[in-house]
Amino acid sequence: MSAIVLGKGDALLVIDMQNDFLPGGSLGVPGGDRVIAPVNALIELYHGRGLPRGLPIYASRDWHPVDHCSFAAQGGPWPPHCVAGSEGARFSGELRLPEDAIVVSKADTQAQDAYSAFSETGLARSMRAEGITRVSVCGLATDYCVLNTVLDGIEAGFEVLLVHEAMRAVEVKPGDGDRAITRMLTKGAVPVRLSGGRLVADLALGARP
Repeated sequence: MSAIVLGKGDALLVIDMQNDFLPGGSLGVPGGDRVIAPVNALIELYHGRGLPRGLPIYASRDWHPVDHCSFAAQGGPWPPHCVAGSEGARFSGELRLPEDAIVVSKADTQAQDAYSAFSETGLARSMRAEGITRVSVCGLATDYCVLNTVLDGIEAGFEVLLVHEAMRAVEVKPGDGDRAITRMLTKGAVPVRLSGGRLVADLALGARP
């Protein structure tokens, strides 16, 4: 079992853990609530490192206007969700983000959608300015915002650790989640899992592509 040693240059990126993406929300991901515990464990792991403020933690969120282009009424594929300032757009009340977590709002203009936390947000530039070279990614949903964030992160030159147990897929088509995982691994994402309060290589997942 190969442990991942975290330190300066590491960061955690939590994707879209918002009420509308959890069961009961307007675009609820099946089993999405089951990732809250492992995501919180990751937050504790990164926030509790030896540095004075821990390691950087970023949290992305959809932050849509009421007439966003992704909504069905505007010709998009989805029901209204994560309207800026609404209860559905809030992070889950069970998510234990620290006060100094950096919130990244995306798709916040009417005419542009964004599945990636790196899309038009300045996130890559901000991370580079902080000396970040490696990012652990978790959250919702595997086959959309996690997938696109991971691919963009790799394209931007970051090493990306993929925490499979801390994400869930929408599965519009059966198998979308597995296909997304395979695509991310093929592009170079490193599969890891939580074990005994630390991250270790996920050899079983890594053998999939």
